Amino acid sequence: MKRPVIGLIPLYDDEKESYWMLPGYMQVLEQCHALPIMLPLTTDKEELLQAFALCDGLLLTGGHDVGPYVYGKEAAPNCGIPCKKRDEMESILLGMALKEDKPVLGICRGVQFMNAYLGGDLYQDLPTEYPCKVEHHMNPPYDVAAHQIRVEEGTKLSGIIGAGLHGVNSYHHQAVKTPASCVNVSAYSEDGLVEAIEVKDKKFMLGIQWHPEFSYQVNEESRKLVQAFVDACK
Repeated sequence: MKRPVIGLIPLYDDEKESYWMLPGYMQVLEQCHALPIMLPLTTDKEELLQAFALCDGLLLTGGHDVGPYVYGKEAAPNCGIPCKKRDEMESILLGMALKEDKPVLGICRGVQFMNAYLGGDLYQDLPTEYPCKVEHHMNPPYDVAAHQIRVEEGTKLSGIIGAGLHGVNSYHHQAVKTPASCVNVSAYSEDGLVEAIEVKDKKFMLGIQWHPEFSYQVNEESRKLVQAFVDACK
């Protein structure tokens, strides 16, 4: 059986001026019988259109802080330096995916970018803007639960891993603040932060704040989540 092709957004190292990829993103997709390919970091629309046509789905990876200009805000003191080329690239690709209803899975930065692009906004730095006792920036190992989330009944996410409480890993300092009007929130952390969003009336456009690429080898729910995405891409 032909494996669906999943296009991954590259990670970028500013200091080394190089593209790179965490192996877990690719390995979990391979384990779920997909063919992952890392896309070039470009804003050339013709190049992206050709790359998009090759892909059956898109995985928006973690990485740089989303540039506040994406959601019409000024940068706060603790906002990281954005990757403007990546922000523009993902804007082009996500626009294409929305138009063609091509499946998208956003992880960490991915859920943040999806929400920002669709009209919501973000906490630029949780420690200063949303202080709490819940651990959102855990230390290794990253395949264990850092806190719990509550998955809402009747959501696509609940159909994959079940409604109610679930333990997730966590490694982020930004998060969804105001959800975009075109999304449903499908999970919250125990301190009330948005942990997952789903774009309304789309086949599969899901963004999650935790990291299945770190936990898929030991966590069945992480594998189920990625498998559901891959199945939607077939």
